[in-house]
Amino acid sequence: MMKSEVINFSLAEIEPVRTPVFQSQGITPGDKPSHVVYELYEDGVELFLKLAEPAAIISEISIREFAEIYTGEGKNEKNTPLEHIFPRATNLALFVGTLGEKISREISRLLDGCDFALGFMLDSVASFCADKVSKMSEQYFLKTLLKRGQADNSTRVLNYSPGYCGWDISGQGKLFASLHSEEIGIRLNESYLMTPLKSVSGVIVAGDRKIHYFKNNYPFCKECKTRTCRYRIRSLEAWIPVRED
Repeated sequence: MMKSEVINFSLAEIEPVRTPVFQSQGITPGDKPSHVVYELYEDGVELFLKLAEPAAIISEISIREFAEIYTGEGKNEKNTPLEHIFPRATNLALFVGTLGEKISREISRLLDGCDFALGFMLDSVASFCADKVSKMSEQYFLKTLLKRGQADNSTRVLNYSPGYCGWDISGQGKLFASLHSEEIGIRLNESYLMTPLKSVSGVIVAGDRKIHYFKNNYPFCKECKTRTCRYRIRSLEAWIPVRED
């Protein structure tokens, strides 16, 4: 079983992509943003490349151990997708990742009045890249399983995070108690929010793609505005080769 590992990702591995960053700001592919927006994006990317320090911690965990972590403080919804998914996994790993303190401080400085427009753009760029830290953590775990002969072309990995799909945010408590997040500078406050702001956490679930399928007809789904679960499930149809070192 994989021990807790610290991974330092390169900026090339998590580099931003303009179209989805624009979409997160309500700019659709059919829109024609002004040159000012493009300049803000370029400036935001330049700041990101200067300040971001992407890193993650990944630690494999058994189904039995995760069941206790998932229960948390007993505040989860009574019926959730993840409670049906993780018992059918072949492998599980906890993870926590961040873009570092510098970029979060710069976003706050800009949004507090120095340059709101640039701060808003940098925030969008950083959010996209923080999500890529999650995806790179998934790929790192899958690569490890492939090397050990515990995964094949039918294996799919997805991460699930406290605060989404019925897993209460208080689940962060036991999750963080199982990881040494301070090694990469991440702290958890009393409200279970992470510092630095642009940080991610959760469990990576590996198994046959069918274990990840669920209908979005849970009571809490009515309150969801993004429906990103639909995109995540569709993405499982394609096999994405894991890049070799």
